[in-house]
Amino acid sequence: MRVVTWDDGRVSTRAAVDAGRPLTGAQLRNAFVEAVRRLTLGLVGLRDHALVLGPIELLRFGAPRVTRNAVDWPIEGGLLARRPGGRWRVQASGGRVEATVTGYAPRLPRPIYVLTHLQVHELFTRLYLLHLRGREPAPRKPAQAQDRFRAAAVDLAFCLTLARLAGRRRFGKTLALAAMYHVACWSTCDGRTLGGLVMRQRVVAVDGSRLTPTQSLLRLVVLPASWLTRRPVHDELAATEVIQD
Repeated sequence: MRVVTWDDGRVSTRAAVDAGRPLTGAQLRNAFVEAVRRLTLGLVGLRDHALVLGPIELLRFGAPRVTRNAVDWPIEGGLLARRPGGRWRVQASGGRVEATVTGYAPRLPRPIYVLTHLQVHELFTRLYLLHLRGREPAPRKPAQAQDRFRAAAVDLAFCLTLARLAGRRRFGKTLALAAMYHVACWSTCDGRTLGGLVMRQRVVAVDGSRLTPTQSLLRLVVLPASWLTRRPVHDELAATEVIQD
């Protein structure tokens, strides 16, 4: 669940997932610090209550206020903020974890912000919440490795056929077509590609919800790392699971 609203140039967002376990405010704070490092591959860190990229201070927070089941950071400035104001808050209650930004004034013009910074923020928040939720309980029975391979083979053959029908086969064109096909299927067709339909499996987030387009794109981009490491790095990072229908 995601909500975005605007008021006099300030944006507020809200995202939530079902929680698989109780979480304290201290756990939410520590998980956020770890998520910044892990999800940005170490490029962005938290130093002196500020998100930093090398020497660049992206966002500066005040000292976090930690309560029994929530953590709250005031936004005080930084490169991405037009002026101080607003809050970043994460709260666990009623079996759900909710992350909200209220009253944040982005430096970028609204149309550019919506296409860039907002997309990154929403993807990070969703992954942070899904990793907090964890993989247990599983949304459904995981698909077997051999069935996933067969589904991938069907999808590869389908994409090559589409590329041939579209004209001369070129690697760049085939790659772009395959990317659009997978992202569209994972984020709109209940997570089913043609291969998934044949093998009766689909891709979902670890809470059983449908993937967002940016989450689908991240999963696809990281997929080659899984081939090299022979473990599902793309599912681990994108907080996804392939389940059997």
